[in-house]
Amino acid sequence: MTSWTYSIDKANNVTEFIFWGLSQNPQVEAVCVLVFSFLYTVILLGNSLIMLTVCLGHLFKSPMYFFLFFLSFMDICFSSVTAPKMIIDLLVKTKTISYGGCIMQVFGVHFFGGTEIFILIVMAYDRYVAICKPLHYMTIMDRQKCNKMLLGTWVGGFLHSIIQVALVVQLPFCGPNEIDHYFCDVHPVLKLACTDTYVVGAVVTANSGTIALVSFVILLISYTVILVSLRKQSAEGRHKALSTCGSHIAVVIIFFGPCIFMYMRPDTTFSEDKMVAVFYTIITPMLNPLIYTLRNAEVKNAMNKLWRRKVFWDANGK
Repeated sequence: MTSWTYSIDKANNVTEFIFWGLSQNPQVEAVCVLVFSFLYTVILLGNSLIMLTVCLGHLFKSPMYFFLFFLSFMDICFSSVTAPKMIIDLLVKTKTISYGGCIMQVFGVHFFGGTEIFILIVMAYDRYVAICKPLHYMTIMDRQKCNKMLLGTWVGGFLHSIIQVALVVQLPFCGPNEIDHYFCDVHPVLKLACTDTYVVGAVVTANSGTIALVSFVILLISYTVILVSLRKQSAEGRHKALSTCGSHIAVVIIFFGPCIFMYMRPDTTFSEDKMVAVFYTIITPMLNPLIYTLRNAEVKNAMNKLWRRKVFWDANGK
């Protein structure tokens, strides 16, 4: 056992937490197992298909699809932090998680979720440059700069999540260990601490809430500028840009609405929190591939080419 783990155990009587889960009704849980197993499978297959299409369809050289690849990767990682554990817990009566596992879940949710937020901002910037400064697009969005921006999203996500974890691990847990949720998040865990968490809750709101709200406002302003600039485009260029930006705007609204509801408020929890959390941890990662493929002709064409190539190989016994 490491000294870090030892010090945590010495500071807390609680070594594991018990989730209440989505429902206490066995019939409802049986239905949820089927529903969420299906949704998680769609997340894995849909986002993997996007990543495969970008790689094999030679779209990786385009900055937009470069970031789309990593957005799909984030969706898989983000949902995988909570979905498998939730599905397994629906099959058992007592839904437990170790203290260390809970801390890792807090880190994972905020790391992958924060990184996804920053990737969405970078994607909005990419569309702004492509539409408003098309002649300088390849200079501004060259591969080296794209790599630096991607690294920045990962660093930003890490800094955000490590702050959340640091706020939780320094709290003492000496009594109740039942969490009215299906995964470990900061607000539900803070309710179990054996100390006043007002200041910690305020810092959490300032951190997570501010990131969600400010990012949402930045994205709305960015796409508003883009949409206004489309008046100068030709009809064909305007239609193509609207199709691409439309999918991005849909993702932004679907993702940030629940996030702002969850984190842009004081240290309180509501009965609706679990269903709202399902929306941004399960529903949004599932919808992203559908939104980007249904609204993007280039991705659909690349998928068709890959499918025809596979059929050709199969027909020739390759």
